[in-house]
Amino acid sequence: MKIHHLRSATFAIESGDNIILVDPMLGKKGSLPPFSVLRFTAKKNPTVDLPENANDILNRVNHTLITHSQTFGFKPLQHGDHLDSAGEAFLVKNQIPVTTPSKDKAYLEKYGLTVENGLVDWQATPFMDGEITAIPAQHGHGWIHKVMANGCGFFLQLPNEPSIYISGDTVLTPDVKRALEELQPDITVVATGQAQMDVGQPLLMSSDEVMEFIRLSPHKVIANHMEALNHCPIDRKTLRRSLDAEGLLEKVMIPEDGEVLSID
Repeated sequence: MKIHHLRSATFAIESGDNIILVDPMLGKKGSLPPFSVLRFTAKKNPTVDLPENANDILNRVNHTLITHSQTFGFKPLQHGDHLDSAGEAFLVKNQIPVTTPSKDKAYLEKYGLTVENGLVDWQATPFMDGEITAIPAQHGHGWIHKVMANGCGFFLQLPNEPSIYISGDTVLTPDVKRALEELQPDITVVATGQAQMDVGQPLLMSSDEVMEFIRLSPHKVIANHMEALNHCPIDRKTLRRSLDAEGLLEKVMIPEDGEVLSID
């Protein structure tokens, strides 16, 4: 298995002839509005372009996982950092099949996407000769997670490949801990940017939660969701410093945009 990290939460899983794209934010730098204008500098998103090798990967994509997209079915509130208009156009043009939470299925189909699977939490579903399971995600601390319209993570098991748990946009919950402890994924992916809007508590795990997540992960961890969105204050350098202080640096892979990780 290879992991092609593109930008923020957008990456691709390569397994044999299959390329599975996760959370396609594919627009040019500055194609989305700022997600914070008071708490952080009001830069347009994404704050960086896709890496030069992105098209080589995208041209081979044959499936997509979308952890979350809609909020109350209202298009202006769509989570553009996980599915933007360029990502939509790419999926529709190429008729790429999509797997997503069941609550987002009808919403995505309304905009022309081909939704192959609308997943129910904790229910294993056949996927590419293997299985995929949706793990509940809570998108924020306190009241704001209800406004953010929670999505899910994915536990993916493909033949002759390491299992992988993509936690998605979530804080550390009993469901997340259950996934780590019961499913024992070979690889876990955690969003570490600590995204925050101008109001409410953080939308992702705090530093302490990230460290606990990593300790609970049975094997290697991939950290993403950094250095591409104006409401994510944690960068790679800060994360490395925190991991080093906790003695966890060797357990965690922090890919640069465009980097390819080979997973045995």
